[in-house]
Amino acid sequence: MSETSPYAPVIARVPVREDEVALRGGRTRVWIYGADDAAHRIVFLHGLRGDHHGLEPIVAHLRDARVVVPDLPGFGQSPPLPDDPHDVGGYAAWARDLLAAVAPAGDAVLAGHSFGSIVATAALARRQPPASDETEPAPPVRGLVLVNPIAASALAGPRVVVTRLTVLYHQLAAALPERVGTALLRHPVMTRVASVAMATTGDRDLRRWIHAEHDRYFSTFADRRTLLEAFHASVGHDVGEFAGAVTAPTLLVAAERDDIAPPAAQRALVGRFPDARLAMVPGTGHLAHYETPDAVAAAMSAFLTALPVT
Repeated sequence: MSETSPYAPVIARVPVREDEVALRGGRTRVWIYGADDAAHRIVFLHGLRGDHHGLEPIVAHLRDARVVVPDLPGFGQSPPLPDDPHDVGGYAAWARDLLAAVAPAGDAVLAGHSFGSIVATAALARRQPPASDETEPAPPVRGLVLVNPIAASALAGPRVVVTRLTVLYHQLAAALPERVGTALLRHPVMTRVASVAMATTGDRDLRRWIHAEHDRYFSTFADRRTLLEAFHASVGHDVGEFAGAVTAPTLLVAAERDDIAPPAAQRALVGRFPDARLAMVPGTGHLAHYETPDAVAAAMSAFLTALPVT
């Protein structure tokens, strides 16, 4: 199995430093890519079961941007939220506090991939989802970018049968003793099945690397409770719930072979935002951040350049 990223040379050219931010009674690990004096600032949220590594191929292809990528609480190197649930409301409250901490001037664009797209949209919505306690609204942002956005609940989407089987799998893991249930959620066969189902590239070397990435990072969640809360949030909600309450200019970067968030649903979703546009990436699916990061970054860069200067 290939362990070398096909994007390693371009990623290596991007300066990066690690930091830690105190948020909501806990600490969030963040990675800051690019020059401090870059023209554009982005805060980028990864998807379910991922961490910051998954967004590095996109970040490396962005032009003149300083990008803050956190590990969502309970995933990667960020511990769980101590007091909030790991649902859409809890993560949205955390994201608003993150924006206030790392982009207090309101000069950043908030971005999210997959489940991160739901969290990012909820964080910027005027009508906030319930959280464990009240929080101040996020500072203003220049815009919102959603990559492979979840246009409709997975429980009502085109893969509803697969989703229901996945829900049953997680319900089984929840019913078992914690050690056994956690091992089931981290089982390498489950990881490989999910990876094979999502990959669309015909490039064998790229597919092997994608599977290796999932093997390395797909099971780095902190504990069973955190993963189950986040999983049920991911399949039970969608971007459309919050789209109409977002005032920021918005870009949806969709993929024409994405059967988790299919093009028809994306075209319907873009009309639910007050100010949104759609970029469709050809020849790829829900793993556009791995398979076509250059095309995703190009769409994002064009959107950033067109935004009014703050």
